[in-house]
Parts: sequence; C-alpha cells; structure tokens
Amino acid sequence: MKYFVTGIGTEIGKTIASAILVEALKADYWKPIQAGELEYTDSQKVKDLISNTESEFHSESFRLKLAMSPHAAAQNENITITTSNCNPPKTDKPLIIEGAGGLLVPLNDKECIIDLIKKLKVEVILISQHYLGSINHTLLSIEALKNRNIPIKGILFNGNENKDTENIILSKSGLNNLGRIPTLKTVDKTSIKEIAEQLKVVF
Repeated sequence: MKYFVTGIGTEIGKTIASAILVEALKADYWKPIQAGELEYTDSQKVKDLISNTESEFHSESFRLKLAMSPHAAAQNENITITTSNCNPPKTDKPLIIEGAGGLLVPLNDKECIIDLIKKLKVEVILISQHYLGSINHTLLSIEALKNRNIPIKGILFNGNENKDTENIILSKSGLNNLGRIPTLKTVDKTSIKEIAEQLKVVF
C-alpha cells in the first residue's frame, strides 16, 4: 500500500494530511524532494506529529537549500533531478510519499512531479482546499492524472466544509471523498491522532 500525497497547488495542506495518513495507517513517510526549510524539514514536521512508534521516516532523495521550484533550486546548486534518481525506500509497511507543490511543478526541463508519480506506480491522494478557483484547479489536477492513467484513491478536503464545491467536484470527477481535515486551532499529536482515527475506516 503506497500513496502519493499531492495537492491542487502549493500551501494546500499536504504535510498535515501526510501526518494524518501516516498516523492512520502506521505508515512510513518519504518526501523525495525538500526545497528550502532544511533547518526543519517536512519530514521532521511529520515525525513530530506522530504518536505511533512503528512509522519510519526515510531520507529525502534531494535536500535543496532554496525554497523554490525543485528544478530552479537544483540548478542553483548545479544538481540535476530526474525521475530515475528519485528512488523510493524499501519497506514492508504502507508508505506515504509527499510531493512538492502541485502536479506540474517541474523537476527539470522535461519532467514534472506527475511524471515521478507515474514512474513510482502508486495511487494518488489529492488534497483540495476551498478558495475561489479551487473547483477549476481540482478538476484540472484530476484530468491530468486521468490522462496519464494514474490511479486516484480519492480526494481529501482540507478546511471547513463547502458542500456546493465538494458536491460538484465529486460529481464531475466520480472520485471517492476520503474525508475532511477540519481547520485546526492547534496542530499537535492529539489533533492529528483524532482525525487519523476518523480516516481509518476509509482505508
């Protein structure tokens, strides 16, 4: 069981969603590319939010200094990222893989995050957050995945409920609603564990 967590854009809540999924599935975690925030990476953030003792946190394939698109951050350090040098860790446990930005974030001049997903042959969990334009961004992301025959486990909505938006996205896409991450006043092990318990039934 391997899932790639991607979003309809950046700052959508992929890291919090990944923490919840890691806790719910007692899964391992891997972020192939960390761009910026090397003093406190997404892997470290997720690790600090997990209560179970079974999950392992695997090293990134690339740790880039600048908080930029991976292709640009890598160029700044004279590094070349390709899908062939982002190799997943070996594990017998479920694995949550967190992407960088959205699906068409470039890794190099030819490949994007979506190409890495295709190469890894894993199911996608798409994180959608409500804002003006999010219906369009969500449906475009879904269409891009379907055009490449990438399997989608479903959509995980992040934030307060918006029934009109959610209903039209689910109706047009035909995807499963995996649940919702409510707006959290406090993000800590307790809140993550509570939501994880609710999501367990979906998996």
